[in-house]
Amino acid sequence: MDEKPTLSVILPCLNEEAGLEFCLSKIKSVLSRMNVPAEVIVIDNGSTDRSAEIASKNGAHVVLEPVQGYGAACEKGFETARGEYCFLADADGTYDFEEIPKFLAAFSQGWDLIIGNRFKGKIDPGAMPWSHRHIGNPLLSSVLRLFFKTKIHDTHCGMRAITKKAYQSLSLMTIGMEFASEMIVMALKKDLRILELPVDYHKRKGISKLKRFSDGWRHLRFMLLYKPLFLFFMPGILMLSIGMISLPLFYFDAISLPGIRFYYHPMFFSSLFIITGFQLVLFSVFAKTYAITHLGDSPVLEKFYRYMNIERASLLGLFGVGLGGFMYMKIFVKWLETHLGPLNEIKNSILALTLIVLGIQTIFSAFMLSILGIKRK
Repeated sequence: MDEKPTLSVILPCLNEEAGLEFCLSKIKSVLSRMNVPAEVIVIDNGSTDRSAEIASKNGAHVVLEPVQGYGAACEKGFETARGEYCFLADADGTYDFEEIPKFLAAFSQGWDLIIGNRFKGKIDPGAMPWSHRHIGNPLLSSVLRLFFKTKIHDTHCGMRAITKKAYQSLSLMTIGMEFASEMIVMALKKDLRILELPVDYHKRKGISKLKRFSDGWRHLRFMLLYKPLFLFFMPGILMLSIGMISLPLFYFDAISLPGIRFYYHPMFFSSLFIITGFQLVLFSVFAKTYAITHLGDSPVLEKFYRYMNIERASLLGLFGVGLGGFMYMKIFVKWLETHLGPLNEIKNSILALTLIVLGIQTIFSAFMLSILGIKRK
């Protein structure tokens, strides 16, 4: 049986015949000088060119991954890796594999995940599009730093290394380019020690498969889903506040401008803001509950659930429905008294409708939260 490797070099590959042989030759040269037991794994993600043939000819272990996507290929590579340390990089010649010893040495200092930082190294002319270098990557990296309180500046760098034990603790699930962001986010949640190292970035060999807007959106979407505060709660609480403040002001005719009387018309917008804002706030609680049941406990939500259980939330919702229904009943009685004639009860109707909708949202959201909050043993 072959000696168990200390290091596993993983190369996700989709039609990289233009740069793969160059990369494998460089890796072989570096590993021979390092004198460390190592293996090279090429994950063929459905190549239609000679990539698999080139990888086999150069002594790499070729593994097929039929599920399309950068993340799917990377996950397959990490699952296949037998080494204690895993080194990941692209197979297009953009990264310098002379950096491998530097990454491996960082593990001896106690780091769990080492990520390259291309902006601290040298970027060759034409290696990275202007929009990626000055807009896309800095913007998405800034969002990740803001959301997850980290200092990482190149969150999409394809050159990174991680211990096999640390990787297994992350339980990564994404199959697309957002895999790069997910690895960092989950590493932060697991309190792994993360280091950034300057790396050079060269012009790729072959055609790029990166889809600028769709791949960028996948990264942003992933981060927003893990941070419902920014996606749902903040816009929701803003809309809810505007609606809650403006509705009584318009109801009691407390807002007026010279020569203008608002009547009841703006109350429709106030009601819309209240209902929509309340629903967004509930969505934020849904998302947070789902994340917590999959990622770990939250003392804040634990206290919230102890105080606001299904029964209490349902009673609160029933109160809103009952109050709104009572108002509608009074309006109906007045209508009967006019022998089904004209009736000016639009303001009360808007208020009653708002209360009933909020009550219904509260009741059914309580049951939904209970379903999301069920934990697996």
